Parts: sequence; C-alpha cells; structure tokens
Amino acid sequence: MCAAPRPESLVRLEQEVGVLVRRIRRVIAERARLVHPDLQPASYLMLSHVAESGPMRASSVADLFTVDKGAISRQVTHLMELGLVEKSRDPEDGRAWLLSATPDAVQRLRTVAEQRRTYLAERLDGWEAGDLERFTDLLARYNDSLGQA
Repeated sequence: MCAAPRPESLVRLEQEVGVLVRRIRRVIAERARLVHPDLQPASYLMLSHVAESGPMRASSVADLFTVDKGAISRQVTHLMELGLVEKSRDPEDGRAWLLSATPDAVQRLRTVAEQRRTYLAERLDGWEAGDLERFTDLLARYNDSLGQA
C-alpha cells in the first residue's frame, strides 16, 4: 500500500496541471486556426474526434463531449459551411445522419499533427528517451487514476 501524497505535493500538482491546461487550450486554439482560420477550438476537438473515429451520429458526439444537441448542431452546421464535415444517411437507420470529416479536413488535421509532433520533438530534444517514456507512463497512470474521459 502506498503512502498518501503530501499536501504540498498535491498543491504543486494542481499548479502544474493548471499550467498544462492553459497550454493545452492555447495549443488547441492554434491548431484550430491552422486547420481553418474560422475554426473554433471546441469545433476543432469535435472535428478531430470525428476524423479519428469515423462516421458517427451527432448525438454520440454530444454525449462524448457532454454538450447539448443544439450546440452540436450549430457546430456541425459551421463545420459543414467550412467544408470540413459532411453528413450522410445512417445505413442502419435512414432517419439518422452520420457525420464524417471531409478528405480535406483529414489532410489538414494530419498536417497540423505532423507540425505539432515536430515542434514537440524540437522542444523535448534534450530529454533522455527513458525520461520521456517515464513521463508518458506516469501521465497515463495519472489519467487512469482520475478516470479518463
């Protein structure tokens, strides 16, 4: 059994996670702009998920991101206007629609991800490979402990 974390360690953890969250928000906004100048960060996250997971119903996206269906509908409309998402009939239920990232969106997302990996590789160049692996393992453990969403 492990000893309970010390309160000062938890305070420092909260501070570092706060820095990480602010950085992630900034990165998401930057990535959104790189995909399309008019793409909002929340829509970027939705687009990324749809591109990675394949065709899905808007209701599934709403559930995943804990966003009401009206907000998702507005985001989908905007993404369609930008040419980044398309809708098609669900073959299992002709009344429902499936969202898919357009080929252009997939390519833009891929390009942005490659640029971000290059940026990270440059910034983390001084890290030992083992340190990066340990950090990644500990971050995964942290996420598992808190319950990934």
